[in-house]
Amino acid sequence: MRNLTITTALSIILIACSNGGDAQASKSGEEAQAADISPVDRIAFEKTEITTFDEPWAMTFLPDGRMLVTEKKGKLLLVDQQGSKTEIGNVPTVDYGGQGGFGDIVLAPDFATSNRVYLSWIEEGADDTRGAVVAHATLDVTADQPTLQDLKTVWTQSPKVTGKGHYSHRIVFSPDGKYMFIGSGERQKFDPAQDMTGNLGKIVRLFPDGTVPKDNPFVDEEGALPEIWSLGHRNILGMAFDDEGKLWNQEMGPKDGDELNLVQRSANYGYPIVSEGDHYDGRKIPNHDTRPEFAAPKVAWVPTIAPSGLIFYSGDLFPAWKGSAFIGGLASEAIIRVSFDGEEAKEAERLAMDARIREIEQGPEGALWVLEDGEGAKLLKLTPASR
Repeated sequence: MRNLTITTALSIILIACSNGGDAQASKSGEEAQAADISPVDRIAFEKTEITTFDEPWAMTFLPDGRMLVTEKKGKLLLVDQQGSKTEIGNVPTVDYGGQGGFGDIVLAPDFATSNRVYLSWIEEGADDTRGAVVAHATLDVTADQPTLQDLKTVWTQSPKVTGKGHYSHRIVFSPDGKYMFIGSGERQKFDPAQDMTGNLGKIVRLFPDGTVPKDNPFVDEEGALPEIWSLGHRNILGMAFDDEGKLWNQEMGPKDGDELNLVQRSANYGYPIVSEGDHYDGRKIPNHDTRPEFAAPKVAWVPTIAPSGLIFYSGDLFPAWKGSAFIGGLASEAIIRVSFDGEEAKEAERLAMDARIREIEQGPEGALWVLEDGEGAKLLKLTPASR
C-alpha cells in the first residue's frame, strides 16, 4: 500500500474524457471553475492505495468492516480493509456490455439478523432487448467460499428495450428501513422518462419485498404504474438520504447539465423536455427556467462532471465535512463536495483525483473509500493527513 498526502485545493480541471457515450468530453475549451474556498478551509488528506479491481461499479460495508464490491463483468467480491479479496459464489448471470453488467449492492435494513443483501444487474430479454433487475439474497460468509443463497427478484425495469446504456439501477433504503427506492434510467430513449405506463426515467418506491405501498403518489392514477415516485429523470447514478431524511439524487445530463436533485413525491424533473444541457447532436433543449412546472435541479454542472456515486458524510474523522455530500466524478476525475443551506445546495470544493471516480462510500471509522473506474481501478482510502 502506498500513501500520498494531498491538500484539497480545487484547481482548474479540464473536462476531457468519455464513458461509453455518457461521460463524453464537454464543449471544447470549457473548464470547470474553482470553488471559492479559503486556504484555511482546505483539508489535507492522505490517499492510501489498498488494492485494484476490474471495472468495479459499487461497494458497501459490512458491519465487521469488510466490503462487498461488484465488478461489471459479473463478480461479487468480499474485501477486507487490507485488500484481501474472496470471490462470492452463486451470483446471477449478467448481461455485460456498454454501461451494463453487475450493478449495485446494498445491505438490507435488517441485515444484522437476516444477512440479506440487495443487488442489481442487467438481464437479457427477447429480440436483443435488456433491462435491469433488483433482487435480494442471503449472504453466507461462514464457508471457505462465501455464497449468495435464495436469490429472489423483486423489481424489473420495464419495458426492456434495445441498447446498452442508462440503466441507472441504484438502490437506497429510507432511514427507517421501511421503503426501498430504485433509480431507473430512461435507457437513452428520451420520451419514456415522461411515459407513466413504464418505469424508465423514474425513481420507484417499494416495500423491501417488492410490493407497492398504497400511499405512493400515482396508485390511483389510471394508466400509471403505481410504483412510480418521481419522473423525468435521465441516468441516475447516485441516490442518498441526508441526515434530515430527505432523498437526493444525482444524474448525468445529456451534453453537460448534470444534476443534483432534491427528490420529492410525484415531482417531474422534466427530461427530455427541459435540461441544463443539450443533445449530443447539437439540438438545443430548453432550460428548466422556461418551464416552471418542472422541478429544477438544486445544482447543475455545465460543463459536465459526469457524476457517479453519492453519499452524505456523517463521520467524525473529517469534522469540517460533516453534512456535506460527496459525488464521484468520471470525466472530471475528481470528488465533488457539495454543501447545503436548508434545501439549497452548491459545489463547495473539488478534490482532484487524477483518475475517473466510479464510487465513494464512508467507512465505519469515518474514512472515505473511493473506487476508481475501469480496468485496474484502484480502491483508495482517504484519511486526514498526519501532522
